[in-house]
Amino acid sequence: MRIHPLLLALTCVSALAQAKSNDLGLLDKTLTPMGSERAGNADGSIPAWTGGLDKAAGSLDGNGGYSDPFASEKPLFTITAQNLGQYQAALSPGQLAMFKRYPDSYQMPVYPSHRSARLPAPILADSRTNAGKTTLADGGNGLHDYARGIPFPLPTEGMEVMWNHMTRWRGGSYERFSSIALVRENGAVSYIRAQSLVSFAEAVTGLEPNANVLFMFKSRVLEPARLAGETVLVHEPVDQVVEPRAAWQYLPAQRRVRRAPMLAYDNSARYSNGLITADNIDGFNGAPDRFDWKLIGKQELYIPYNSYRLGSRSLKLDELVKPNHINPAYTRYEKHRVWVVEATLKPGARHIYSKRRFYVDEDSWQIAQVDQYDSRGELWRSSELHAIQHYDHDFTYNVLETSYDLISGRYYAGGLSNEEKAPMRVGFTAKTDDYTPSELRRWAK
Repeated sequence: MRIHPLLLALTCVSALAQAKSNDLGLLDKTLTPMGSERAGNADGSIPAWTGGLDKAAGSLDGNGGYSDPFASEKPLFTITAQNLGQYQAALSPGQLAMFKRYPDSYQMPVYPSHRSARLPAPILADSRTNAGKTTLADGGNGLHDYARGIPFPLPTEGMEVMWNHMTRWRGGSYERFSSIALVRENGAVSYIRAQSLVSFAEAVTGLEPNANVLFMFKSRVLEPARLAGETVLVHEPVDQVVEPRAAWQYLPAQRRVRRAPMLAYDNSARYSNGLITADNIDGFNGAPDRFDWKLIGKQELYIPYNSYRLGSRSLKLDELVKPNHINPAYTRYEKHRVWVVEATLKPGARHIYSKRRFYVDEDSWQIAQVDQYDSRGELWRSSELHAIQHYDHDFTYNVLETSYDLISGRYYAGGLSNEEKAPMRVGFTAKTDDYTPSELRRWAK
């Protein structure tokens, strides 16, 4: 049950030959302004890009939930353990492993593909400027001459693709309320609800010129009561080798703000019970220096896409979060082209993963799927990022992020906003004073 190597090789050679060009005119011709291929694929299962979803594509309800522009569509087919052989060339090893682990319940309903990704015109203009000047710094651990937008719309290296993901436009700033679900192997579920704010450098006043800041982040737990008031603050540098991530935590029981140096690399992400690492949130984040990064090329893959139904505010969490995996009745998969990037742990470096393979959507630069291998080289965890196009703000972001432990049978589901009453707030301006350790304690109350 493996992707045929010749098929993948042929796909990748074609993609890399295109990507090695530095002709910015391609962004007006064969490539989209984001750097993806304008044309559809040979059999028509991936359509041509026609501009993505515009602001008239749908509407928001009173709780901030997005209407589904594709609500009337039915699945073209559903992939199951019984018909898996027909589709395995367009599935990742992690996806294939899910069918093997849960042959009686795991399914992937596949719908018509829609290339929904769209970015604001100013961000596309900045991305075009980046293509002519932005370079990797310090062996790929940072960026030179970067402001905002896509730094490498014409990528030639694995780290360039990963930086496109880490810096992708998400409205400049956003605030959202959401929950994490931790599901044990026996099906028992525990929830943690939190409020999070993120402000990228361009949306923060008071920063020094050319400050080594990608974004600032803070989060506080709202439920359960035993954890309420616990907060965390992160200053995320553009280059985390020159200047490591700065993090602080406030615990009400201690009534003091402490530095939190462990919120990086393979340390367990907060409240994940070890199911995801700190650098696994959002597919990948943080310093890349412990891995060697290789750009494999492109592949046509069935990935989570246009997951509006999964993010519906009319859906209850208990309808979605089920034993073993999320309820497949609410998922949506489409065939899209993805960049494939493989990260291999450097000799002498420490991380619980010896290898990771990332599948990055060519249009949005969002990681859609991650396969993660243990120290023995065995496939250990499979992660998926179910995203929608936020058509009112012209960016793509997750409505659900999952990480499945293929050995223990436990899983993590984050970003759940289905039962929230407040919409995601986007595009506000913050001050550096909003993201200080002293503010953290006040905000916790």
